[in-house]
Amino acid sequence: MELSEPTRELISKALAEDIGSGDYTTLWSVPGDHRSTARIIARGSGIVAGMPVAKYLVTQFAPGPVLESATLDGQMTTAGQVVAELTGLTRHLLSLERTLLNFLQRLSGIATVTRRFVDRVEGTGVKILDTRKTTPGLRELEKYAVRVGGGFNHRLGLYDYVLIKENHISAAGGITKAVKAVKKANQQNLPVEVETRTLDEVREALKAGVSRIMLDNMTVEQMKAAVELIRTSDACPVPEIEASGDINLRTLREVAATGVDFISVGALTHSAPVLNLTMIFESDL
Repeated sequence: MELSEPTRELISKALAEDIGSGDYTTLWSVPGDHRSTARIIARGSGIVAGMPVAKYLVTQFAPGPVLESATLDGQMTTAGQVVAELTGLTRHLLSLERTLLNFLQRLSGIATVTRRFVDRVEGTGVKILDTRKTTPGLRELEKYAVRVGGGFNHRLGLYDYVLIKENHISAAGGITKAVKAVKKANQQNLPVEVETRTLDEVREALKAGVSRIMLDNMTVEQMKAAVELIRTSDACPVPEIEASGDINLRTLREVAATGVDFISVGALTHSAPVLNLTMIFESDL
């Protein structure tokens, strides 16, 4: 992953937030020439994500610590396994420890949850999508973690995909009017998706002609009927079908069996627990 300039700035700000005017505990207690090896060790099982952040963080120190990745992004780690090893001045390692662990734990947690959802729909052909329910400022990194876990990004923001939702439909005066207005203004030729909650709304979206139809908060039986309606329609091309709305690991497989193409899950980013990691030092190198 190539970090964008805004994301690099965010990582630098996170480090500055922690160090502030100085890591005085470290500066006042650790000799300036003291060196250590620090190993990041997993305290649980999960999918590792965030090594591009680690590689960038070490460049914020001079001379920067040497980072050796023991586990690549996307690989499984188990409790007790060394995820990465850093060697350098002890002061630098201590000052970057918390910021580095915060990023790695958060992103690895998202990748781990995503992999659970992806594994649950294995063999169905369904793709797991994320949403825009991300931590402010961390969207690029969190959506990267979803990809590391085997999921797919729905859209990066409001600028790269048209998703006409309930409130847009209400303000525009209906699905037909909303789609018509979007098509008239869509000089960027962005894909257009419409959120539907009933079979009547699905029919209206089909007639309006869109790239994808979202089945939002429908029952499994409603989704089956909607999929049948869309698949047998004379729309050309037939819209892709996305299911959404509080879908969890317990209900996931049943939803996938309805025949939808995608299932979007906000919990991948807004509710993922961290992967517990710790950093252990070996000094006096």
